[in-house]
Amino acid sequence: MLTDAHIQHENDKHLDALNEDFDALRRQLARRGADADALVRKAMDFRVAVPSWGVGAGGTRFGRFGFPGEPRTVFEKLEDCEAVCKLVRVTPAISLHIPWDRPDNAAELRGFAQARGLSIESMNSNTFQDQPGQPLSYKFGSLTHTDRAVRKQAVDHNLECIEIGIALGASAHTVWIGDGGNFPGQLHFRRALDRYLESLKEIYQAVPRTWRLFIEHKLYEPAFYSTVLNDWGTSYYCTRELGERAWSLVDLGHHAPNVNIELIVARLIQFGKLGGFHFNDSQYGDDDLDAGSIKPFQLFLIFNELVDAEIAHVPGFAPAYMLDQSHNVTDPIESLVTSTVELVRAYVQACLVDRGALAAYQEKNDPLMALQTLKQAFTTDVSPILALARQRAGGAIDPIAIFRGSGYRQARTAERSSTVRLGAGIV
Repeated sequence: MLTDAHIQHENDKHLDALNEDFDALRRQLARRGADADALVRKAMDFRVAVPSWGVGAGGTRFGRFGFPGEPRTVFEKLEDCEAVCKLVRVTPAISLHIPWDRPDNAAELRGFAQARGLSIESMNSNTFQDQPGQPLSYKFGSLTHTDRAVRKQAVDHNLECIEIGIALGASAHTVWIGDGGNFPGQLHFRRALDRYLESLKEIYQAVPRTWRLFIEHKLYEPAFYSTVLNDWGTSYYCTRELGERAWSLVDLGHHAPNVNIELIVARLIQFGKLGGFHFNDSQYGDDDLDAGSIKPFQLFLIFNELVDAEIAHVPGFAPAYMLDQSHNVTDPIESLVTSTVELVRAYVQACLVDRGALAAYQEKNDPLMALQTLKQAFTTDVSPILALARQRAGGAIDPIAIFRGSGYRQARTAERSSTVRLGAGIV
């Protein structure tokens, strides 16, 4: 199985080669005035949360394909989350989705997580689909439904999520709704947004003072003509209306194709309302593909804005990072591991940007050299820094090879029935 001893044993086979590669990179970066050892420490300190639903099989509107060893319970999901963390060492925080992850005993689940070095960081509500035994339907909306009773049911569900989160030691609650319309005239746009804010204010009042409330905009899907919380501007407006504990959450797949997401990130930082991210990647829309698999330069440019704000010590800047992916054709653990590696890569590369040179080229209106300054950082292969950071933290130098050689998936397949279906859709 995937033990610390197994990881260390496999690392020992590659450590000499890694140190040789790192020494070469250290000398190269030193010539540019960069400290490779400091970047290793930054990589070790990076944190991104893993979604509980991410370790299960995802799905599309057309189907869902399970896989051998798929987790059947929230406890088994945490076992797989622990495997991810053992390999990369920067994912100790977990995000849960209710009712998919509703525990019978919150104290037991919290202890189970803590025993594995994990913690429950955030809660997520689900009012974008009907659940068994639910008295009222969300077919025509939840927090924005024209029927007050439906809105109350949706609010009450969010309040339940918060109560569970308090018992689990969480510190944030995320609200994403699928509310919107498929036909012109179906919704009164202004009234729908008014109802959304009215419902959110009830939820906001229940959020503990030490928590943050995240709201997540999305351009389309499941509604395809209009969505109530459709863009970052509407999200920003709503967070301002709610109060200081409300923040905008940016999901990289929730925008039209080719939207300048890094500019949106910069604006939300500037306005003091960037709460965090759901990281994934896309070719066409909300594909929920592995982070960095399609548009790695865009991911780097987003982190360029984040690192710039970090260096500038922007007041209140403390974004929460989380993966949110749908794994349809890959092993979810492997996808979460590789996505985590790509996030740390983009972060470290962004730390390599020569900020002084970039600012000078911007002031001189020299777009070519400004771009070249960014490209120099983006094209630097920082893999030795990432691998050494993992190794020093007890993780894997080559996480996929070590995972596949550990027999973890085979062992879980033998333990777990393959007949179960868990909630793990595209959100």
